Amino acid sequence: MILAPDTFEAVFDAHYEEIRRYLGRRVGLDVAEDLAAETFLIAFDRRAAFDPSYGAVRPWLYGIATNLIGRHRRAELRRYRALARSGPPPDDDGSHDRLVDRLTAEVTVGRLAEALAGLSAGERDVVLLVAYGGLNYAEVATALGIAEGTVASRLNRARAKLRATLGVEA
Repeated sequence: MILAPDTFEAVFDAHYEEIRRYLGRRVGLDVAEDLAAETFLIAFDRRAAFDPSYGAVRPWLYGIATNLIGRHRRAELRRYRALARSGPPPDDDGSHDRLVDRLTAEVTVGRLAEALAGLSAGERDVVLLVAYGGLNYAEVATALGIAEGTVASRLNRARAKLRATLGVEA
């Protein structure tokens, strides 16, 4: 159990950087620090509910982080939609230029980002937990609360879609 705060400190020390790097690859470094902190805050608040017989703490933390990514992306989409409805901001402080620069950079990140965007959320989560998180199938299954066979089939479908989109032969 990770009930005691001093025990949780060891969990934090062992996994914080790894979770932050994973988040940085998924949402960018500017947001990763906040989401990593929130991941561990949620884990600390829910530490009494963690059941070690269910699996290791690492995939549990990745599951929390992945859920936060989804929540962050939904909030970001709502902000973009609100911005689109409200029209362009006044250009007196350069904020519009910064927004255009940021959006331009996001658009030009490359074919891989476009290919990843073409995957379902479930497929994308599996691919990125394996690629960025370095989790094995069992750990991904635990992190996402799905069967290990589902992980394998999602990863297989995702790889096929990525190969087709990127024009790579198997």
